[in-house]
Amino acid sequence: MKIKEKATELSSVQLIVLFYLLAVVLSTVLLSLPIAHQANVEWGFIDALFTAVSAISVTGLTVVSTADTFSTVGTYILAFVLQFGGIGIMTLGTFVWLLMGKKIGMKERQLISTDQNRGTLAGLVKLMRQILGLILLFEAIGTIILGIYLLKYYDSWQDSFLQGFFAAVSATTNAGFDITGSSLVPYANDYFVQTINMILLILGAIGFPVLIELKDYLFQKRETVAYRFTLFTKVTTVTFFALIIIGTVLIWILEAGNFMADKSWDQALFYSLFQSVTTRNGGLATMDVSEFTLSTQMVLSLLMFIGASPSSVGGGIRTTTFAVAVLTVIHFARGKKSVKVFGRELLHDDIIKSFIVIFTATGLCGLAVVILSATEPFSLAAIVFEVTSAFGTTGLSLGITPELSTAGKCVIIFLMFVGRIGIISFLLMMRGNAPVEHYHYPKEPIITG
Repeated sequence: MKIKEKATELSSVQLIVLFYLLAVVLSTVLLSLPIAHQANVEWGFIDALFTAVSAISVTGLTVVSTADTFSTVGTYILAFVLQFGGIGIMTLGTFVWLLMGKKIGMKERQLISTDQNRGTLAGLVKLMRQILGLILLFEAIGTIILGIYLLKYYDSWQDSFLQGFFAAVSATTNAGFDITGSSLVPYANDYFVQTINMILLILGAIGFPVLIELKDYLFQKRETVAYRFTLFTKVTTVTFFALIIIGTVLIWILEAGNFMADKSWDQALFYSLFQSVTTRNGGLATMDVSEFTLSTQMVLSLLMFIGASPSSVGGGIRTTTFAVAVLTVIHFARGKKSVKVFGRELLHDDIIKSFIVIFTATGLCGLAVVILSATEPFSLAAIVFEVTSAFGTTGLSLGITPELSTAGKCVIIFLMFVGRIGIISFLLMMRGNAPVEHYHYPKEPIITG
């Protein structure tokens, strides 16, 4: 009874964070089961915890080789854990509640709204059903396509479909885990496998509201009024694909005389495009990113810091946060008092939140870089890359993850967790229930800039 009373005192954000922590504990236990490992595998608690957080946050950073550590049963357990992080605790929870015939009350709706970063309580149960249906549909189609296609690479259909299933789950949830032992490097010249993975990565990272609006647009009755996409979908879609294009161009240009020097145009295009797409949150790679020049690695770090879109499987500051900040700076430089885009005007609160998210994220990542620089014997570039990858829940690495000290692993665990729940949720978690302001002081300007 006391536990129930304590739970009612927690805010929705605090409860969501608690649920994710419980998911981490459960995942740690499941991944630590002897049946989940191959014979003679050394598996310590910190390694199990790191892998569990990486899976729940769908990051993909690993301190062990997934292919060499987990048994077939362990592979399926890991795929199950990835669903927790990718689809979301409340999406799966809502599905279980509906199966049990439980009524979705106000408290549950508040939790769903918090988990999906929604500003309204209307239509949330329908939203959860649509999210779950879309993700499972994408994974099923990806499994079938890749499972059949990979028969050319594997001797048995069981191995082929296991690889196809895990690859589809990992790509759709943007988890970045692989059971090939070397990510997608074996398919560096197989553009079909790369294309399917890129499509799944984009579907997972672009945001569930965008996918649902696209579905509604495609299946609307043609005799009805013309469909109008929301401002969120317009800003998200333009920013998302603009970042992919800019990333592709920058990688191609910066590596023209280096990694791409001996590559044909099609190889250079796919290497550049895939690495740009995967920085949105994917974590998969078709080559060793440590072969890139320092300038390219910094570009990748920036793209990972931005991350995926809100209400998606990804982390980072989110694409819309970046877009709002850029638009605000442009409008301010032009002497405008408001920010207008696509025939709409941005809310002042959304502008403030965007800068709060960027400032807080920069501070957390900067502090993490300082700590890791003091505790780890790696270059600053490698540390910055690792930190932004963890915060963006991307999973790319320059190869230092397995060599991190226990303190370094704890820092990365914290960043992966914060990246998954989001900066706003992280700040609200510490605040708890917002106090009511009963008075205001006189306003007075100060000198800034």
